[in-house]
Amino acid sequence: MQTWIEKQKYLIDFTLASLARRKVKSLTLLFVYTLIVFLLASVMLFTHALRREAALVLARSPDVIVQRMMAGRHDLIPSSYLDKIGRIRGVQKKEGRLWGYYYDPAQKANYTVMAPPADAGTMVGPGRIAVGAALARSLGRSVNAQVWFQSYSGKLFAFTISSVFPEESELVSADLVLMCEEDFRAFFDYPAGQYTDIALTVANPQELNTIAAKLASRLPDSRAILRQDILRTYDSIFNWREGIVLVLLSGAMIAFGIFALEKASGLSADEKREIGILKAIGWETGDVIRMKLWEGTLISLTAFLGGYIAAYLHVFRFSSALFEPVLKGWSVLYPRFELTPVVDGFQLATLFFFTVFPYALATIVPIWRAAVTDPDSVMRG
Repeated sequence: MQTWIEKQKYLIDFTLASLARRKVKSLTLLFVYTLIVFLLASVMLFTHALRREAALVLARSPDVIVQRMMAGRHDLIPSSYLDKIGRIRGVQKKEGRLWGYYYDPAQKANYTVMAPPADAGTMVGPGRIAVGAALARSLGRSVNAQVWFQSYSGKLFAFTISSVFPEESELVSADLVLMCEEDFRAFFDYPAGQYTDIALTVANPQELNTIAAKLASRLPDSRAILRQDILRTYDSIFNWREGIVLVLLSGAMIAFGIFALEKASGLSADEKREIGILKAIGWETGDVIRMKLWEGTLISLTAFLGGYIAAYLHVFRFSSALFEPVLKGWSVLYPRFELTPVVDGFQLATLFFFTVFPYALATIVPIWRAAVTDPDSVMRG
């Protein structure tokens, strides 16, 4: 065993020396290879981290959301529907929610406006609002500053900022405006006794489908949206955006694939001459193949590690600046946040398999052809 290890060390030393003799070609190959791994790993790390953040955020969302439908569209739901829902076994809590969207023509941005539930405490009061950090930056306002919003009816409303949500929550609160129920109804001219939807809290998650079926029976003009449905929707959105980036990168991946195929089709004249010399001085065919396999393995492993580490820093330290507009969306109010570093083992193994093994194995056929050929013929080309 010790002899085998020493032999592999000598082969690695010789391989590194051989790569150093072709410095420009080796460094160019390593740079292109690393760049491809970096781009692919950045997309995979960023989308996986966003999926995880979305799952953590939605873990605290309502178990079931009931919406009233009118002509296939989401409509206001009367407070009487709370009584129609009645006492469904397994439902711990039910409450009407008030939320909507407001377009600010001055900032050319959409805000999410919500009225907190009654049991949320005195976060906001009449004439006072709480806003997200990104919105506060966009308005150039801070705590106790006054802002004016013109409602859709043309009335001008003045609000005082009572608090700004911490930057750590920007992923969900960047464009959020919280105001009390009285201000919300007055600002949107919301009719009394009407809600945007109804949120239900369920004790046993395994009963969600049963409760959804009961809701469909009691409220035929409404639909029940389960938390798992929202998670699937977010997952589909991230898959779609990840696909867009991968399509944009397909040209670079195809170019690298052509390069790998060219590498598999044959060796350069210098490489053939080197193999012929090694055969002439007594190297065995197996030694030559192992030496070239070490060469492919060292290049692919170095490129993989370098590209993956660079992608990790790009995503989790520099907020994925290259892909941010595509993967985060095209919102005017971009949230500032640092994703929690997370590495998926299966994702890492998949990336490793599809980037390292193809190149390492692509060198076997041409090396074997050159290694089994007469040394004099190989050196003559």
